[in-house]
Amino acid sequence: SAISFLERLCLTWMFFFMMCVAERTYKQRFLFAKLFSHITSARKARKYEIPHFRLKKVENIKIWLSLRSYLKRRGPQRSVDVVVSSVFLLALSIAFICCAQVLKGHKTFLNAAYNWEFLIWEAALLLFLLRLASLGSETNKKYSNISILLTEQINLYLKMEKKPNKKEQLSIVNNVLKLSTKLLKELDTPFRLYGLTMNPLIYNITRVVILSAVSGVISDLLGFNIRV
Repeated sequence: SAISFLERLCLTWMFFFMMCVAERTYKQRFLFAKLFSHITSARKARKYEIPHFRLKKVENIKIWLSLRSYLKRRGPQRSVDVVVSSVFLLALSIAFICCAQVLKGHKTFLNAAYNWEFLIWEAALLLFLLRLASLGSETNKKYSNISILLTEQINLYLKMEKKPNKKEQLSIVNNVLKLSTKLLKELDTPFRLYGLTMNPLIYNITRVVILSAVSGVISDLLGFNIRV
């Protein structure tokens, strides 16, 4: 019993350590995205002590797009995706086991100690996944902030009125900004946890198995059939 307890304790520590590493990576991605969104603002760039430049030249727009692409790929990608996918699959498996146990006998479900352990694991994993989903959503918003490009377009229009002699050059920059806005709208999709919703196998398992199990549990608890 002591050896079994130590093994489970070590495995639990290793698993949660990997989850902490994945969360730290997501926090770094969010920090990079936050600082990137401030480089076109003089006040915020001065506050966070980062370089500042305006998107009033084609070269600056090219640098801005290249920097955005570089920061999005920075840091470990595949290893973190494997950790997050493993957490999702484990949470999926525990949820399926709990649903099966409830269907087997919901009145005696909480009498078993291992069911309590399953519930604690499920709660911890769901909190972790929700935390990553929140960080990922905020990171995606920072990188997909089209208002920066729209603000630069307005500044260019105002500059055209003040400097008519540079209208042709500023019009070229404005057209590049419009194309960049369209490109970002086409490339950026709503945030997904990497390796999860993009994987059709995991998506189908979640939709068919888990929703069917939840439907069965609700139907068993309420006493009539419900199809989720």
